[in-house]
Amino acid sequence: NVCRFHWQRAHASSSSEQSAKAKTQKELFKTLKELKMHLPSEKRNKGKSSTVNTLKYALRCIKQVKANEEYYQMLMINDSQPPGFDVSSYTIEEINTITSEYTLKNTDIFAVAVSLITGKIVYISDQAASILNCKREVFKNAKFVEFLTPQDVSVFYSFTTPYRLPSWSMCTGAESSPTECMQEKSFFCRISGGKEREGDLQYYPFRMTPYLMKVQDAELSEEQFCCLLLAERVHSGYEAPRIPPDKRIFTTTHTPNCVFQDVDERAVPLLGYLPQDLIGTPVLLNLHPSDRPLMLAVHRKILQYAGQAFDHSSIRFCARNGEYITIDTSWSSFVNPWSRKVSFVIGRHKVRM
Repeated sequence: NVCRFHWQRAHASSSSEQSAKAKTQKELFKTLKELKMHLPSEKRNKGKSSTVNTLKYALRCIKQVKANEEYYQMLMINDSQPPGFDVSSYTIEEINTITSEYTLKNTDIFAVAVSLITGKIVYISDQAASILNCKREVFKNAKFVEFLTPQDVSVFYSFTTPYRLPSWSMCTGAESSPTECMQEKSFFCRISGGKEREGDLQYYPFRMTPYLMKVQDAELSEEQFCCLLLAERVHSGYEAPRIPPDKRIFTTTHTPNCVFQDVDERAVPLLGYLPQDLIGTPVLLNLHPSDRPLMLAVHRKILQYAGQAFDHSSIRFCARNGEYITIDTSWSSFVNPWSRKVSFVIGRHKVRM
């Protein structure tokens, strides 16, 4: 009887452990399934998402969040006014008034003011909810970077460093000059309102123009430095209102090793890629396999006749949707006056339809 009692006790303990293990396993599979839903669409389209790739992506996101927090801590330590800047202060009502000049003229534009101390949204125009296809409540007490696709977060921070931002008052004042306002050029990010479409987060590409200003916080009765962004949604250049065929032009630069160095913002509606998607990637990988030998021959000619400009036969470039577009290109190069070697290659491309 004693043996039987111990056997039953051990069996009950084993059953309890198995039940707990099964429950844990079920929760694990559920969590992995949810994580896979947040993988970028291009990663899912390449086949069944592996557990390892999903976990790697999750780890990268965690590291990014940690880096974001460190970035804001650094700003809190150095939150003094950037030298040489006339940074005016505005109330929320005043921001709404001055940005309405842009948002009411273009239904694809919304304005958002992001605290440079906390990263939270201090103000966002009413148009944002309709443009991002979400409810306005999702922006309340939220950090703006939470709405960006993870791979664009670092781009956002690099372009919104306070010391690089032009002051809103300087750019809109009577004595403002275009040169002063171009201290910080526009950049591109993909933004989501958090709404899922067939299990996916729907991200939309935007052209972001940043400015520096102070915002008066009514609740805290104090001012804080903010980045005011005018965000304009980017549409395909081949859909209405289409970019005219003679205007479908963009430029790129690449290194002597045939790696993209810079991409003109005009390429975004024509190729579907944001500049950061192409910069740092090999040019050849974006071309049709049959056209790669041709590009290599062109590249050798560019290096051989350094500094000379010439046209060459068309090549097929793979757009973000996987389709190939034909481009006619005029090539030139910049030669370093000291080394007399090619520093970078310039391509002026025209999309042929």
